[in-house]
Amino acid sequence: MTPSEITDTLKELFGTTTVNVVERGSWQVEMPSFRLLVLLSEDESWLRLLLPILTFQEAQPFLEQFLEANFDDTQEVRYALNQGVIWGVFQHTRESLTVEDFKSAVTRLVSLQQAGINDVFNNLIESRIRRIIATAKIQGQSLEATMQTLDRFYAEGLMGDREQTSQEREQVLGAWRRRLEQLWNDVD
Repeated sequence: MTPSEITDTLKELFGTTTVNVVERGSWQVEMPSFRLLVLLSEDESWLRLLLPILTFQEAQPFLEQFLEANFDDTQEVRYALNQGVIWGVFQHTRESLTVEDFKSAVTRLVSLQQAGINDVFNNLIESRIRRIIATAKIQGQSLEATMQTLDRFYAEGLMGDREQTSQEREQVLGAWRRRLEQLWNDVD
């Protein structure tokens, strides 16, 4: 993929007014919700796409989930940490990169940025729910007994927000029930 193809593809994807050629081998796409950086190595043999996702401080409780996502979910792009920021990153040799692969990588990076912390947070919650189920099963509890325990935890203020209305509490417990029912038979 040539530098002019990179410029043309970025303009095709984002429009001519949002794409800036910062200097030779360096592009910046300014959108209302993100800033995409496209960089070539000094010898122009490697291309790197960078998109900031969130600060390290916001991401710190979920670092394990970010690394797991790199292994299982992110396909050709990766989460990376640099200068206190979690970035979406794509790296590829410029010469063998196709326009289609470049477009795909840009789409995946924008998708990571739009998801923000939601996907990794959901993975964390699911792993915790699986632990609750495993513990309940070790203790010989049924799904109903586990739900009663969670209901008691909410009633005693060990879980949830004490300021929740009864309707909000019922919605949360309903979500717990649905997820426990979905995962109950999958966990040994």
